[in-house]
Amino acid sequence: MTTLNPSLGRPGTLADLIPGSGAMAYVRDAGLVVGGAAFTGLAAQISFTIPSISPVPYTLQTFAVLLVGASFGAARGALSMALYLLAGLAGVPWFAEQVSGFEAAKATMGYLAGFIVAAAVVGYLSSRGNDRRFLSSTAEMFLGTLIIYAIGVPVLMNALNVNLAQGLEYGLYPFVITDTLKVLAAAGLLPLAWKLVNRDKKA
Repeated sequence: MTTLNPSLGRPGTLADLIPGSGAMAYVRDAGLVVGGAAFTGLAAQISFTIPSISPVPYTLQTFAVLLVGASFGAARGALSMALYLLAGLAGVPWFAEQVSGFEAAKATMGYLAGFIVAAAVVGYLSSRGNDRRFLSSTAEMFLGTLIIYAIGVPVLMNALNVNLAQGLEYGLYPFVITDTLKVLAAAGLLPLAWKLVNRDKKA
């Protein structure tokens, strides 16, 4: 993983502002990866399911995925989500509703895998400065959310053996409003964080 200097021409991400060079950079990055996975696991526990609507739970996971990806950058964000997924499959009970393992999360496995791709894409866009303004931050957060749906819905359809219309009914439509709110919240936090950072630099 590259160690960026915020004074260089490229914007970087919030995590790049944390000092670290040589071996300490790897320690820092490892800590961020583990912390990002743990944060996602904690966010997953804020969840509930309405079986009559969808087997997919309402959670704060996607909010955590977007924040981690945007704050950490592509590599660290994707590795955080990969660790979250692999540890959950191995038995750590930090998927939604404190479940673990493939069978328990079979229907939502696509969403979990989509977290990795979404964090990478959002992290890449943030490293190019897209998270500095609300509109561009919102656009990248919506893109990350669409990636999660694009991977999650087909896997859900296969797990439930349903067609596209039913897949969208179970895996997309019920979450449009709540995920939009999460996107707007995450998109608002990043520019605010950068404003605080820049204000401290000027002080």
